[in-house]
Amino acid sequence: MPPLDPDLCYAAASSRDARFDGRFIVAVRTTGIYCRPSCPAITPKRANVEFHHTAASAQQSGFRACKRCHPDATPGSPDWNVRHDVVARAMRLIADGVVERDGVGGIATRLGYSERHLNRLVTDEVGAGPLAIARAQRAQTSRILIETTDVPLTDVAFAAGFGSVRQFNDTIRDVFDASPSDLRRSGRGRHTVTSPPGLAAATVTLKLPTRRPFADREVLDFVGARAIPGIESFDVVDGVPRFRRTLTLPNGNGAIELTQGDAAGRESGDHVVVQLRVDDWSDLTTAVQRVRRMLDLDADPVAVDRHLAGDAVLGPLVRAVPGRRSPGSVDPFETLVRGIIGQQISVAGARTVAAKLIEAVGSRVDDSLIDGWSDLGYVFPGPDAIAAAPDSAFSMPGSRRDTIRRAAAAVADGHLVLDVGADPDEARARMLELRGIGPWTADYVIMRGLGHPDVLLGTDLGVVHALSDIGGSSDPTGWAPWRSYAVHHLWASLGAAPVPARKSSRRRAQPSPSPSPSPSPSTGRKDPS
Repeated sequence: MPPLDPDLCYAAASSRDARFDGRFIVAVRTTGIYCRPSCPAITPKRANVEFHHTAASAQQSGFRACKRCHPDATPGSPDWNVRHDVVARAMRLIADGVVERDGVGGIATRLGYSERHLNRLVTDEVGAGPLAIARAQRAQTSRILIETTDVPLTDVAFAAGFGSVRQFNDTIRDVFDASPSDLRRSGRGRHTVTSPPGLAAATVTLKLPTRRPFADREVLDFVGARAIPGIESFDVVDGVPRFRRTLTLPNGNGAIELTQGDAAGRESGDHVVVQLRVDDWSDLTTAVQRVRRMLDLDADPVAVDRHLAGDAVLGPLVRAVPGRRSPGSVDPFETLVRGIIGQQISVAGARTVAAKLIEAVGSRVDDSLIDGWSDLGYVFPGPDAIAAAPDSAFSMPGSRRDTIRRAAAAVADGHLVLDVGADPDEARARMLELRGIGPWTADYVIMRGLGHPDVLLGTDLGVVHALSDIGGSSDPTGWAPWRSYAVHHLWASLGAAPVPARKSSRRRAQPSPSPSPSPSPSTGRKDPS
């Protein structure tokens, strides 16, 4: 990450431009507090401020969070979604709660570095090490739960990832200069969302912030159209879309319900409302981060739209729906299985086939987790279960069944790593080693499973047909580094689902998920089966 330009940062803070919230932190030396760039307080003198990449860095320097602008309630930095170097991958693993589960050593092992070297790399880049960043994340989660929910403070401590109530109390006092009880009293009436009563599972309702513009209806419609019965459901109640699904989490299972946030005039919202239910409070932060990735809530829509709107083909689509996201997933392995199932069948057909597989080998969730959500019942089966599934569980040709088993076995034995810390180029290469997985499936997993922003599914029939229908000329290499968003605009222009191109007589070079030039999506082929 390049060094922050103090003059540019001060100009952004002086204008109170909310687009920079989450990109950097403003620390005021005379007051000892740090703020978001859009803080409504009087702008301090230039000589009295310094700038940090992260809240953790500001905390390391002795600053406390502002009680007025709540800098810890902003969307995450979009930089970690765009980049795929070791620091970015480490930041995604930290956000997923790996430090709390496995320590810094666990992240270092996954990335292939020593713990000392990883600490040095992260500290040099963002001004704080992995432990400090994880501590700042715990503090951020705590404050949100304390001030905007009625969750008991003891449960807040463990939901945020603290190992003890004492550690929780000490951290809150250090970061916010107030006790947890003080924060709760001061937060009364601040858009508090209460949890539904009478539920046995650990339950909380939260507002997940994102940057404007935000095409919230479109992103919920996209994931809803692909809902697999048994683990997902989608409906529209009084004109408001509602998406539900179950989650497999490190310490148990979870379930979510997503609805649109309030927006005056429905021009563009700035958050999504999620009801989260978890077997174990310690999984709450992980569940929140996975939902954020699924909905692409940390994206920078202004940068994406500005870049794509200048293209002759994409411009009208971008202007028609500003803030369109590139939805990811809660589980990259699940995305791989769904991608293989859907290689040559419709979305509706793929949903039916996947539902039968889940019913055959998926695990049932506890009834308390889905109380009132009778349309859910299972969690998606893990790689071990699918690799050992009987033939009767697969309603598909034998070749595709064997491909799914090979992929599941590769993930189960660690040959293929699919998680938020995976290197996308290495993951793509490993997938292509497996018989039955071709470029379309591998690129689809990189785009949605790993959340890569720059994947062009050039052989996808939806993309090919959309470009043909729109007409005009455009060079897809000019869409980089946001080609995944271009794909979603093209799909939406047809109401199309992702479909790999049918077999042709010629094999063409396939697009890479990297920002390197990709071929024109004029012809293509299906993945081998």
